[in-house]
Amino acid sequence: MSIKNAMTSDFLRSAYGGESMAHMRYLTWGKMAEKEGFPNIGRLFEGIAYAELVHANNHFREIGGETADATVTAGAVFGTGKTVDNLQGAIDGELHEVDQMYPVYLNAAEFQDEKGAKRSFHFALEAEKIHAELFKQAQDAARAGKDIEFEKVLVCPVCGHTILNQAPDYCPVCGAKKELYKEF
Repeated sequence: MSIKNAMTSDFLRSAYGGESMAHMRYLTWGKMAEKEGFPNIGRLFEGIAYAELVHANNHFREIGGETADATVTAGAVFGTGKTVDNLQGAIDGELHEVDQMYPVYLNAAEFQDEKGAKRSFHFALEAEKIHAELFKQAQDAARAGKDIEFEKVLVCPVCGHTILNQAPDYCPVCGAKKELYKEF
C-alpha cells in the first residue's frame, strides 16, 4: 500500500532520515560513554539506538517503496563531546520530536487518513517521550560523576517502547508480548 498524500510521504521520508541519523549518533555516543567510564549510559544509548532503528524501519515500510528525489535533513546535533553534552544533544533531539515534529506529522496523517503513517508516527512519538526522560536521568547521574543504575534496557521491536529492568506483559503502546522485547 502506497501513501496517497505527498505531505505525509514527505514527512515519512523526513522522519526516516532523522531516526536513521539518531540511530547512528546514539551508537557513537554510547561507545564514547563507555570509554568515559559510564557503561550503563553506553548501554542506554545502544538500546535507544535500536528503538530509533525500529522507528526508521517503520517509517520506511510505510513509504512502501515509493521513490522521490528528496533531500532528507535532520535537525539534531551530531559530532562528539563529553557524555553530559552528548546526553543534552540527545535530550534536545528527543524533545524536538515530542514537542514539534511528531505532533505535526501525526496530525497530518490523521487529517489525510493515512492509517499506516499515523501508526508509525504514534509509535515513535510515544517512545521518544520515554527516551527524553531516560536521557535526562542519565545526564543527572553523569553530572554527578556517576553512571545511571539499572539492570537492563528493554526495547519493543514493533514500536520502540523502551523501559528499564523489566518488560511489561504487553507493550503499552502496541500490545506486543513481553517475550519480544530486545534486551540491552
